[in-house]
Amino acid sequence: MDRYLCEPCGYVYDPKVGDPDHDIPAGTAFEDLPDDWVCPWCGLGKEVFVKE
Repeated sequence: MDRYLCEPCGYVYDPKVGDPDHDIPAGTAFEDLPDDWVCPWCGLGKEVFVKE
C-alpha cells in the first residue's frame, strides 16, 4: 500500500500504521479513508495529499 504526503504540513499517512488517534485501524488504504477524514496535524482534507 502506498503512503501519502500532506503537502502543506508534511504529515505522512502510512496505511501500515493507520490513524489510531482517529479510529482508523492499521491496514486501511488511503483510498478507503472516510471522505470526511482530515490530516491529523493541520486539519486539511484528503485533496491536499499526494502519493509518495
